[in-house]
Amino acid sequence: MVRIVVFTDTHANLPALQAFRKAAEQDGYDHAFHTGDAIDIGPYPAECLDVLLDLPRTEFVMGNHDAIYVDGVPDPLPCFMETNELEHCRWTAAELGETYREPLSQWPYHLTRTFEEVSVTFVHYGLTDSLDGFVATGKKEPTAADLDSVFAPFDAQLLFYGHHHPFSDLQGKARYINPGSLGCFYRPLARYCVLDIDCDRCRITYKAVPYDDSELIREFDRRQVPARQFILKEFYGKNID
Repeated sequence: MVRIVVFTDTHANLPALQAFRKAAEQDGYDHAFHTGDAIDIGPYPAECLDVLLDLPRTEFVMGNHDAIYVDGVPDPLPCFMETNELEHCRWTAAELGETYREPLSQWPYHLTRTFEEVSVTFVHYGLTDSLDGFVATGKKEPTAADLDSVFAPFDAQLLFYGHHHPFSDLQGKARYINPGSLGCFYRPLARYCVLDIDCDRCRITYKAVPYDDSELIREFDRRQVPARQFILKEFYGKNID
């Protein structure tokens, strides 16, 4: 049997990541995969990358926020990128400096692995025809047919993705699974999933580990994170003046 841990969209939330790491290591795993967006939104970009890059037996795929750090803010700006988001991405890049650019530049845009007899793809979201860039943002609550279209280039039995933060598990041409953002949720729960494969039999268990978010909330002010009031309301459900 092979045990695989899948998590996504850590978004610089260190307390959530630490809670996840403790739980995953206690339960044990053979492989771990993070399906993009390690940084931005949260106040701990460098600290989270230090933890992520130190996780044993872990592979990463590129997320759109990771790519903005690696490649720089797009010029011209995409129509969907507002001024607040631009300022926030620049703040993250300043916090990280050049230290992490090289390791993150090695992250592929997609991975496909075969475990036992099961083909599994890991990708952040829909990719361009060249498979090295992201398509325009799709629906936050897609149907199976939507995902069949978004992930048409891939041929796998299971496909894990992220980008949009709500949990989703839908059966289309493949089984499409978004375990929900690890770092962005209206409750202080670090969400991820565990895939157990025994020959061609798969069992997926969804996890949500509680953590204390009080220090996380305070850190937004301490570090003067741009757009913090919007972020706290939109991504953590906090109405803070």
